[in-house]
Amino acid sequence: MPFNKQALNSESRMNKNTCPLAIVGMSCLFPKADGLQAYWANIKNGVDAITPIPAGSHWNVADYFNADPKAADQTYAQRGGFLSPVQFNPMDFGIAPKDVEATDTTQLLSLVGAYQALVNAGYAAGSTAGREFDRDRTSVILGVTGALELVIPLGARLGHPHWRRALKDAGVDSETAEDVVQRISDSYVGWQENSFPGLLGNVAAGRIASRLDLGGTNCVVDAACASSLAAIHLASLELAAGRSDMVITGGVDTFNDIFMYMCFSKTPALSPTGGCQAVRSRLRWNHPGRRVGHAGTQAPGGRRTRR
Repeated sequence: MPFNKQALNSESRMNKNTCPLAIVGMSCLFPKADGLQAYWANIKNGVDAITPIPAGSHWNVADYFNADPKAADQTYAQRGGFLSPVQFNPMDFGIAPKDVEATDTTQLLSLVGAYQALVNAGYAAGSTAGREFDRDRTSVILGVTGALELVIPLGARLGHPHWRRALKDAGVDSETAEDVVQRISDSYVGWQENSFPGLLGNVAAGRIASRLDLGGTNCVVDAACASSLAAIHLASLELAAGRSDMVITGGVDTFNDIFMYMCFSKTPALSPTGGCQAVRSRLRWNHPGRRVGHAGTQAPGGRRTRR
């Protein structure tokens, strides 16, 4: 390998500016793992967390499954990674119960993950007692990909002009047509004043900062499948620059409804066999899956002064 003086100098500069970091707390919500202990046990025991679509809580397989990958508006996949039900009391985080429906699952579970990471680190969070820390110098940087799930039903409600025209063209009387339109609309989440912030990915970090009273940087990064790693990288830079004493970082993705299955089916990128394969015939197969992983990182020694 030829000698590269420029690369050597660059590596030398990186070593001089290296800032040691400590992971002081962690939390996770993964398929078949509602906490760290279950997650590590699943890895140790080689547990396959990919399962059939849960009946009644997600999309109906009978409505959308078709083994033909080219079938219009249908998917050839019927398995994925799904979280177990999570107990969530909105009042614990200062959220009015009426606002929950207008808040995406990504934002709500991110709150749970951040809270659990702080508790795991031994810090005071919410009503849980623990060590105090400098909240003004605690940041939140998360990996969040693309649009959030709440966008789909809210957008679907806006199709009512097309429904009315189709019913009119089919000869349906106006009274019956309005009843049908209302029935379809009622099957989707309704718009309200909290809908807009409730569907934004960047609000996942902002809501954590607001509800847990953290005054540092709060932002999200979208680097597709590398979003959580990109967030950890930015968190490391934040700590190395001395801008924060602690950063809650990691990733969250709760978008695995039929829309996301359709996106990956028509690419096509979903496993045709129902199992995950890292590489097969030079093609990569995967499954949509919900997951939340947070970690609290610190620069040892507390507050740092940039030199």
